[in-house]
Amino acid sequence: MIPRKFTFKGSVSQFGKYICDWSGETFARSAAEAKSNLIYQFKKQTGKAPSAGGIDLIGKIVEV
Repeated sequence: MIPRKFTFKGSVSQFGKYICDWSGETFARSAAEAKSNLIYQFKKQTGKAPSAGGIDLIGKIVEV
């Protein structure tokens, strides 16, 4: 399967508590893989450990 481009623009929460508004983009084979990639990117950009749990993207992940 060929990777497709996905984008996200919306809010991010951790354990249900709002953290910030954020946007990102990634290439992935599915929307689920894109979500995982975007959460990882968010953690890296904000200095959180890759194993930090409870991160949720609030908004739509859109295939471009």
